[in-house]
Amino acid sequence: MKKSNEKTKLQEQIDENLKRVYHEALEQELPDRFKDLLDQLRQKDEKQ
Repeated sequence: MKKSNEKTKLQEQIDENLKRVYHEALEQELPDRFKDLLDQLRQKDEKQ
């Protein structure tokens, strides 16, 4: 049972770290280069 409990704690720690990294990535601003590319795609769609 001890090994199963250790695995569960390790999985919980991994889950928390992944959630933290994911949320940090969501909070980052989109680089200007990507914004420009998205604008170009929108303009192309509007013309079609």
